[in-house]
Amino acid sequence: MAFETKEQVLEKILTQDKPKCPHCNQEMKLWEVPPINFSDGLGWGVPYLYLCFNDECPLYTGGWQDIEDQFGYSASCRCLCYPGTETYENMPVFSPIGAQGQIIDDQVLLEQEILKENTKKGFSILADCYVQKDSVAVLKLLLDSAQPAQVRLKAAEMIGDIGELEAIEPIRNVKFGNTKIQETVDAAIGKMHARNFTRECPFCAEIIKKRAKICKHCKSEVAGK
Repeated sequence: MAFETKEQVLEKILTQDKPKCPHCNQEMKLWEVPPINFSDGLGWGVPYLYLCFNDECPLYTGGWQDIEDQFGYSASCRCLCYPGTETYENMPVFSPIGAQGQIIDDQVLLEQEILKENTKKGFSILADCYVQKDSVAVLKLLLDSAQPAQVRLKAAEMIGDIGELEAIEPIRNVKFGNTKIQETVDAAIGKMHARNFTRECPFCAEIIKKRAKICKHCKSEVAGK
């Protein structure tokens, strides 16, 4: 059974129309479920919900008095909806700003959409580079810190497959700041050496033949090292 990541769930939600609150007919806001248990302790079972944050909603405005009368404490309810369904429930809130910290606003959604488009564009460029064996363009994407992490990770994998020895020095001296990318770059360097039957001199770090006994650069004896 395949499980969707939060990113995949969000991407699917963003293709759907936003629901409207059945109590006030206002468009509901996308809300990220906090990492805490709710109700029976099992949580909501989804990473995102839609909530009505209209402070004029009858459910919300009337909820303060209803809960005070029934339970004797200050609280109200906001309407929630499960994405992709017509299932509506009430969620208790204990202040006018309750739950608003998890609202995913339009700016966040825009940034995620831009990231998705940039990632798609980067993958398309890399696909062309692989067909054309354009390791220079792949290296450029790998070293571009403005590129999405997924694009740089794919570029790191690809440079190991098609990169020339000249690509080793530029990426050897870069700290990528991302553990997965750094590990993939280190593995790619190993693949380039294996493909070209080379290694790095343990004394001067220059590239030499794997079977070399004397480094041609620093003249050190490297047999067996």
